[in-house]
Amino acid sequence: MRSALDKFNSILVFVVAVLGLVCGCQTDSKPKGPVTLLRLHLEASPDATGLNVPVLIGRTDPVQLTVEKSPFIDERDVAKADVIDDKGVIFLRIEFTRRGRWLLELYSTSNPGRRCAIFCQFGNKKAPASRWLAAPMFRHRITDGVLVFAPDATKAEADQIVAGLNNLAKRLAKERGPLD
Repeated sequence: MRSALDKFNSILVFVVAVLGLVCGCQTDSKPKGPVTLLRLHLEASPDATGLNVPVLIGRTDPVQLTVEKSPFIDERDVAKADVIDDKGVIFLRIEFTRRGRWLLELYSTSNPGRRCAIFCQFGNKKAPASRWLAAPMFRHRITDGVLVFAPDATKAEADQIVAGLNNLAKRLAKERGPLD
């Protein structure tokens, strides 16, 4: 009699533990709302290594620039984004996480006079817009972790970009915790 009761209790504990893990520990892996991809690529010299690629920046009067294929900062490094409308001229203000601030300072310090090509994918999932938004030049060391630039985007597109970056930043901040 005693062994049947012990067996029932151990099965009950096992079932409750499995249900707790399955039902209680699910996280929403899909972000709510649009998500924007943002990649910062460093300007590079054209060569035959295959590590860089030529890109066209701008739609109305495109400028060709050779950039490294691998970005040095991406959307995971964004803490907050804002649209600034200065007398009809649109600017994006991107504030980076601790890691992003460190990388922005490192690259801006070690690459004065070089450009930072900014690639973005935004909009709805079924038909996202993808383009190179800008290529600001590193003129000085950026220590505050904030990058402000005039994108090749309309006000509505800039609002979409910022909404997607902030949605992702909020989700990642919850996953990271309060330290960053």
